[in-house]
Amino acid sequence: MDTNGAGDVWSALADGTRRAIVDRLAEGPQAVGQLADHLPVTRSAVSQHLKVLKNAGLVSEHAVGTRRIYRLNPTAVAALRDQLDTFWQRALANYADVAAQATEEEA
Repeated sequence: MDTNGAGDVWSALADGTRRAIVDRLAEGPQAVGQLADHLPVTRSAVSQHLKVLKNAGLVSEHAVGTRRIYRLNPTAVAALRDQLDTFWQRALANYADVAAQATEEEA
């Protein structure tokens, strides 16, 4: 992810429009116009959201002629998934501990 830390990634994904952009980019690389065609915001707004996602390290861009093509950064997405997996494993372990304690108290 980026050098600013994982918090920036979560902040970037806190916005519904940015999550929708990430969802669209999961289907493949797209230009701003392609993204805007499927979102209820202007091309200018999509560009601003892409800037936030790019600053967070979730999205990269490259030029094709006069267009900028955006794609998800697979390394950042994998790091985000790893972090979610860690949260999930902790939650399951804590649930198992609480369930075991409840069983012991009932016995």
